[in-house]
Amino acid sequence: MKELTVRSLPGIPALLGLILLIVLAIVVFIAGVQQPQPVVVIAGILLAVVAMVSLGGFYMVEPNQAAVLSLFGKYVGTVKEQGLRWNNPFYSAQKVSLRVRNFESGKLKVNDSDGSPIEIGAVIVWQVVDSAEAVYNVDDYESFVHIQSEAALRAMATSYPYDLHDDGRIALRSHATEISKHLTDEIQERLAQAGVHVIEARISHLAYAPEIAQAMLQRQQASAIIAARTRIVEGAVSMVEMALEQLSARNVVELDPERRAVMVSNLLVVLCGERGTQPVVNAGSIY
Repeated sequence: MKELTVRSLPGIPALLGLILLIVLAIVVFIAGVQQPQPVVVIAGILLAVVAMVSLGGFYMVEPNQAAVLSLFGKYVGTVKEQGLRWNNPFYSAQKVSLRVRNFESGKLKVNDSDGSPIEIGAVIVWQVVDSAEAVYNVDDYESFVHIQSEAALRAMATSYPYDLHDDGRIALRSHATEISKHLTDEIQERLAQAGVHVIEARISHLAYAPEIAQAMLQRQQASAIIAARTRIVEGAVSMVEMALEQLSARNVVELDPERRAVMVSNLLVVLCGERGTQPVVNAGSIY
């Protein structure tokens, strides 16, 4: 089922024409009664009936709205011209909004690709681009959009880990652009038959499930501490190496292997310690 454009008449001229037709019917009817002429009376009544039936052909189309017309259950076409319109009075018109709409899914509880339970929610921006498909291909296109969007969100969430790993995989928390594109494509694939275009889909809520949130927080803290310690040790080793090289190059002091080891140990303690060190000053020996 694809959308077809059908012509419609402007409503104001059609309304004026029907008013004139009603006035004419009244005049003819009165003239037939006064003569009297039964044929003229019947003609006046028929004109009045035609005018009254034709009044059922008026309908209003608002901006960014479409009217889907059908005749006795058969799709006729779609009218998108805004304002008061007139068509065959036996057409039934169903209004479909073409405006951009959005909704936020509920917080869904799913398992990521690592099996960890997480909570995830998304904001989906969409609009109807084919009114015929939206009306006739699915039963209730708005409900269809909501349910299929949540199903696509669940499927997408199970394809990625929550957090970034060392293997370079895309993660839900760290690759917002890639995740948004995948989610948009996943929803669009499910909604294509409903005449709906998905403009954007982005994650609005992402968190570990409450039962493992505390454990995962400790894991993240441990990873952050290890990363910080690794950086501190790398910097400290570089500084110790630079200090020994400069002492040797400038002939400040000659250190045997044992004293070099002691000096390296002391420097590493000073540079890698969490608290400030208290120096011990050697004032020499009395002997």
